[in-house]
Amino acid sequence: MTLRRGGRLALLFAFALGMLALSGCHHDNMQWRLTDVSGHMPDLDFKLVDDHGKPVTGQDYRGKVVLLYFGYTHCPDVCPLTLAQLHVALKQLGPLADDVRILFVSVDPARDTPDVMHAYVSAFDPRAVGLSGAPRDLEALSKRYRSAYTREPDQADGQYEVSHSSAIYVFDRDGKARLLSTPANPQDDLVHDLHQLLSPGSPS
Repeated sequence: MTLRRGGRLALLFAFALGMLALSGCHHDNMQWRLTDVSGHMPDLDFKLVDDHGKPVTGQDYRGKVVLLYFGYTHCPDVCPLTLAQLHVALKQLGPLADDVRILFVSVDPARDTPDVMHAYVSAFDPRAVGLSGAPRDLEALSKRYRSAYTREPDQADGQYEVSHSSAIYVFDRDGKARLLSTPANPQDDLVHDLHQLLSPGSPS
């Protein structure tokens, strides 16, 4: 679920505008359609648990182009929509998509166990990996990439939702942050930029 109206949404909008202002600073000759964050965000780095219960780090995904997204399995709308759109985008890439990994990072570790995460991400794409971990580790990773999430109050049935930002962070094969995709970006823009990152001879 996207961040609700008010201060948090305004903060995210201001961040997006700031990233757009940086998009003119290219470190290569590529013509990106998404927001270029090269040199402005940290490398892919974390210590979490994947959806098989195995400890993993950012280093485990070197050699792959990574799409990092924060969400949770009980999300009623934006998470399933985003994962479905990523699946379609990867299908459009054809064989190149084998070198892409979707890292779906849970912001609801209390409910998103490895088994739950595995069933969820597998329903969308075989190249999707569910990641979870201790709340402090998830919070640290979220802050590292200037993301945000908050647990909403429990509803009458004891259930709750988690408000979270909805950007997709794109990292190259060397784990360098390269691009930022938001819901405002057409899917074709993501496909175009991923194709450039994945094509032989593309700069890392």
